Amino acid sequence: MADYYSTLGVRREASPEEIKKAYRRLARELHPDVNPDPETQERFKEVTRAYEVLSDAKKRQVYDMGGDPAGASGGAGAGGGFGAGFGFSDIMDAFFGAATSRGPRSRARRGQDALIRLEVDLSEAAFGATRELTVDTAVVCPTCGGPGTAPGTEPTTCDICHGRGEVQQVQRSFLGQIMTARPCPQCGGFGSVIANPCGECSGDGRVRTRRTLTVKVPAGVDTGTRIQLAGEGEVGQGGGPAGDLYVEIVEAAHPVFSRRGDDLHCTVTVPMTAAALGTSVTLETLDGPEEIEIKAGTQSGHDVTLRARGVAHLRATGRGDLHVHVDVSTPTKMDDVQRDLLRELARLRDEERPTGHVTPGQQAGLFSRLRDAFNTR
Repeated sequence: MADYYSTLGVRREASPEEIKKAYRRLARELHPDVNPDPETQERFKEVTRAYEVLSDAKKRQVYDMGGDPAGASGGAGAGGGFGAGFGFSDIMDAFFGAATSRGPRSRARRGQDALIRLEVDLSEAAFGATRELTVDTAVVCPTCGGPGTAPGTEPTTCDICHGRGEVQQVQRSFLGQIMTARPCPQCGGFGSVIANPCGECSGDGRVRTRRTLTVKVPAGVDTGTRIQLAGEGEVGQGGGPAGDLYVEIVEAAHPVFSRRGDDLHCTVTVPMTAAALGTSVTLETLDGPEEIEIKAGTQSGHDVTLRARGVAHLRATGRGDLHVHVDVSTPTKMDDVQRDLLRELARLRDEERPTGHVTPGQQAGLFSRLRDAFNTR
């Protein structure tokens, strides 16, 4: 007599669940639909015979005592196909698992997350701020407290699924019987029915209202930064836990400064004479008025950097810089006296007929310089 335990690869003391798991694993590998090889099919028959015996308590007892398990329940012998206690459902279990009852589902569900946009000015983005937000959202119904039932009432057990939340259906096919489970059409899978819904929330367990929240905007935020407020979103159906509220920052344009990362940029325009002689300009920064020194001979495009006068680094220490770009303004309208004075200055500086100073628009790269070097040889 064949060793059915070895055939399934289990111990003699294996539990029925261990035997079933072993068979499922082997059936997936050896089933003719998966592997049509003749030797594999024969191996599948041996595994099936072993499972037929060891999955039946009476047959297994007879087999363990050395007897013939074929006569234990009057079914087919070891060589005959699918015996009593074994059928198509076992094959389906091997591939898809047995149909198990999931039970009724809870009416309380987590609420949805919400998104709201908050516009802040540059100063608030740079240093942080505390803002008040008014949001329209769902909150727990104050009348029923979440269950959705009228005060003094409770949900009643569904008379179709009897509280299980699902109904089972047996379908017959040429392959055998297949049992399926689906949510109960009457209670929707909850296992109970609200016969007397709350008059304020109509059984939903929540109502919409307007409320005010305090939001702390951290220093260093920028357009697109999202602040998560856990549990401040919509309350779920049936009084379930609330989702999260995300506050997306939108930074308003500033009339003077433009932002690039955590650095700020602005342009100061000075007359040609002031750039030539040197001067100082008062600039109103985020930290207050600052004196910007324009040295004598400053050229247009010169950059004056004020360290740590930019936006604070988000989730880090320090701040960006403030870059002041100098633009030298050349006069376009002059009277005769001013022209005569400029001509006299040009004469004194020997600049009456300047030839101009031409520079390359772009420095040649390494490969261009190598190419020119070889071409001159």
